[in-house]
Amino acid sequence: MAPNHGLIHPTQYNPADSNIALLSTPADHALKHASSLSEPAWTSAPIGHSPGLFIWRVVSFTLSPVPASQHGTFFSGDSYIILSSTPISGSDPVKLSHAIHFFLGAKTSQDEAGVAAYKTVELDEFLGGAAMQYREVQACLSEGFLRLFPQLVIREGGVASGFRHVEAAAPDETVTLLRVFKHPQPGGGADAVVVCEVEARWESLDAGDVFVLEKGGKIWVWQGEGSSPMEKARAALVVGEMQAAKRVEVEVVAQREARAAGVVRMLGGQGGEVLKAGRPVVAVGSRAQREGAAVGSRGKRLFKLSDESGELRFGLVKDAGEEIARADLDGDDVFVLDDAGRMVWVWEGQQASRAEKAMWLKVAQAYVQRLREEDEEAYLTPIAKVCEGFESAAFLQTIEA
Repeated sequence: MAPNHGLIHPTQYNPADSNIALLSTPADHALKHASSLSEPAWTSAPIGHSPGLFIWRVVSFTLSPVPASQHGTFFSGDSYIILSSTPISGSDPVKLSHAIHFFLGAKTSQDEAGVAAYKTVELDEFLGGAAMQYREVQACLSEGFLRLFPQLVIREGGVASGFRHVEAAAPDETVTLLRVFKHPQPGGGADAVVVCEVEARWESLDAGDVFVLEKGGKIWVWQGEGSSPMEKARAALVVGEMQAAKRVEVEVVAQREARAAGVVRMLGGQGGEVLKAGRPVVAVGSRAQREGAAVGSRGKRLFKLSDESGELRFGLVKDAGEEIARADLDGDDVFVLDDAGRMVWVWEGQQASRAEKAMWLKVAQAYVQRLREEDEEAYLTPIAKVCEGFESAAFLQTIEA
């Protein structure tokens, strides 16, 4: 069965079993390019001409720019497009390298996810078609995304759209629980520190992290016995920002203190529970690590997406254990490189057909969905696309390793 066959489209986007609608078709590239030239999000800012970080939030099927003061804060009910433009070293005149990430919140709608994907392709067209593109699922973010946002904050809620409405509670009724934790970089870089809003119940607590509870006009900072100085410092910064917004009393408690049991009880516990909760954002390969298997145990695999036969086909080129090299890539087609579960790379040849180029995301998503037979968390694998002649250092390192 073809990897893009039989996918469903629920109202809430589900990366485990659905694909993204509104993606391009072979006849759509010219329309996208023409549309991109009139998109206010691209034309009202120095997009493509100046280095920098630009973020847009999907609001009612349009894009709303996110102010620089809010960069790094995302809502789980929304979808976003992030453009990072950096100068290419040694280029004269200065040229820019572009990376586009579309972030899909855990509770974003199918429509919002579709708009983010569609507009990502449109932005790539606007930039000339050579930008690197990354699909970012909230539960498992790419190394590149975390480098952009080492102090990432993910909050609940989002823009009301479709059948989903986010209603704010009265201030006195607000109960908010934030989890602060280190997130290891897959490539061995400096750890990110993530702040993520979680359900306000005792089952969300974990002895290895720091939690910030706001309830009834007071803030408690609960420090798990295994939490690190980095996590405690980040929690202190978060609380400082909360105090700057409103005057509120703060109490800091360590898990081993008797007072700490009061926080557990406020969250519905009794005070003697084992506090162990899975993290809301996991590192690539974390499940294999938990089960004692080596990350990348399924091995690298290379596939080709081609319509050379007259119809679009997706087939295996090199299986796990076979040597994969740059010479295996053909500029007339699109290739999918599974880096043993760390990342799924899509390489787009310069002479690939429009049909092949149009299907890259659908096929890559369908591929990771099918991998659930081997690994139930495979659908979380980050997906990235690079173009021939504009490959990233990370891709080249992967295929040459």
